[in-house]
Amino acid sequence: MNDNQNTNEKQGKRIPNIPKKPQKGSKFNIFWVYAAIIIAIIAAQFLFTTDGGKEVTYQKFEQQMLLKGDVQKVVAYKSDDLVRVEVYIKKDSLKKPVYDAYKSNSTFNVNSNNASPVVYFNAGTMDGLDKQLADSQKDLPANQPRVLAEKTSRSNPLASWFLSIILPVLLLIGFWIFMMRRMGGGAGGGGQIFSIGKSKATLFDKESQVNITFNDVAGLEEAKTEVMEIVDFLKNPKKYTDLGGKIPKGALLVGSPGTGKTLLAKAVAGEAQVPFFSLSGSDFVEMFVGVGASRVRDLFKQAKDKSPCIIFIDEIDAIGRARGKNGVMGGNDERENTLNQLLVEMDGFGTNTHVIILAATNRADVLDKALLRAGRFDRQIYVDLPDVIERKQIFEVHITPLKKSEELDTEFLAKQTPGFSGADIANVCNEAALIAARKNKSAVDKQDFLDAVDRIVGGLEKKNKIITPSEKRAIAIHEAGHATVSWLLEHAAPLVKVTIVPRGQSLGAAWYLPEERLIVRPHQMLDEMCATMGGRAAEKVMFDTISTGALSDLEKVNKQARAMVTIYGLNDKLGNITYYDSSGQNEYNFSKPYSEDTALTIDKEISALIEGQYQRAISLLEENKDKLIQLADILIEKEVLFKDDLEVIFGKRLFENQGESGTPGHITPVEA
Repeated sequence: MNDNQNTNEKQGKRIPNIPKKPQKGSKFNIFWVYAAIIIAIIAAQFLFTTDGGKEVTYQKFEQQMLLKGDVQKVVAYKSDDLVRVEVYIKKDSLKKPVYDAYKSNSTFNVNSNNASPVVYFNAGTMDGLDKQLADSQKDLPANQPRVLAEKTSRSNPLASWFLSIILPVLLLIGFWIFMMRRMGGGAGGGGQIFSIGKSKATLFDKESQVNITFNDVAGLEEAKTEVMEIVDFLKNPKKYTDLGGKIPKGALLVGSPGTGKTLLAKAVAGEAQVPFFSLSGSDFVEMFVGVGASRVRDLFKQAKDKSPCIIFIDEIDAIGRARGKNGVMGGNDERENTLNQLLVEMDGFGTNTHVIILAATNRADVLDKALLRAGRFDRQIYVDLPDVIERKQIFEVHITPLKKSEELDTEFLAKQTPGFSGADIANVCNEAALIAARKNKSAVDKQDFLDAVDRIVGGLEKKNKIITPSEKRAIAIHEAGHATVSWLLEHAAPLVKVTIVPRGQSLGAAWYLPEERLIVRPHQMLDEMCATMGGRAAEKVMFDTISTGALSDLEKVNKQARAMVTIYGLNDKLGNITYYDSSGQNEYNFSKPYSEDTALTIDKEISALIEGQYQRAISLLEENKDKLIQLADILIEKEVLFKDDLEVIFGKRLFENQGESGTPGHITPVEA
């Protein structure tokens, strides 16, 4: 990306200036309010506590004050686990020299009305205090008044006033500030009432660290070319506008899950020198009426303020579904209101200039036609599953961080994963590293990747599963039937590996090497159907009975036969007709698009196709019954057989050109 910037500077091309983010000051935090309240409560205990004089012992109190007749009164109250006793001295007696030692007390003043205690001491209990005072005064003259303890429950009036009045007010103020911040804060958060209509888009600009570029996106050359043109237009608009051209307003990335649509959008964010707004289609959806449309308006308002810019909406089918197809009769449809607002913002009277929309979906068939028309999404960029060359490039990206062995061949790995998406390949690389670590290897090698493919396609091996000898032989015969028929048919995918070790929910599995075809002819489909029926046919030939182990085979063959008859128009009786709607918006919601007579014909033709290939498989196996038995016996002994083992039994396969560009990606499980 830096090289591109330098090139643009040398050529004198102007890169749009991106507004810098305003420097945000320190934010107010509600926890500071809580901290202030706690500090105030602690301070109240120290600042508002009334001074009770200077502490003395009971003996000193008795000898210097009580027996001298200087005590006016004694006040006792509970303080913690002790009894605190405050001593009040008569005003005339305060002038004696003995009390000069207490003049440093801030509450002591000889000229005062003696409202504060001069000294205090601690007693154990109230009863014990009364007994002490009585014992100390029992020898006093009869005419001298006795001092009795006045018992009270002491509380600080200032502290009580603070706790009863000031503290609740502070708590209410703190709670009010907290609620106002929740309601009037940023765009996120479910409790922010005043900002619920704000856009939830995440802004990426030059200051944001987006490290993904087009160099990190392997394959997808055509898709990268189209989106790079959009990025180039935003960087160098004059090159296009001088010729009178206009940049497409929107581009829709369509493809299967895991093919790299979102990754491509991240690369656009990393390459573009313009603001990039990223959000999901579900971010517009809310339980409140009108919120979705409000968020769309706010999103485009932000984008217009920062234009030129790019808006990326992932999984746009969450709000872009065709209107009137959801079965809601009357009432207010919030999703449709959101879609209507999006249509207006993308191409309404107030068109936003230099705001480009990128969107991604794997459900393009359910999108509204108004959303796909020219002027809104001018381009639909199809992101297909990678071919063998692109898979090699994807492998090279994902194995770079791995500690791999030197002889690892990415071209071989690409051939071993037909039909795998980019996400699947990333999973294979990670799984291979985990398998190598589990085996305490210092590097990831070829076998680890093959084990990872087997693990992902077929599931985890279950070598400890209890299988009786008769069941094990039945499974071996079944899998040997698949291997034999596929080896003998020209257009069937040749076998690479067959095993009777249980994986996942299957009791056995066969890996094929399919050819990556762009078009398929009827005889090719029939050969594949015959090979699929080879397992059940082998059971019939060997045991003269069948079992439930062919469930997945029957399911696959049924789908293939039905597709030949009802979708591809490959049946002679029905002719060149299809009942498939590729748009997904067919009008046959309440009835079948054919009559009952045609339905009967379809059922008969599907059954005839399946039974015909079943009988064909039986004929092939009866002609090669000795080889079938030999293959099953070796399979029972070794549990896993490869292509080389089949060549020993059957000889070199006659159809060597089949499957050179493909690899084992299909699994035929035997189900219980």
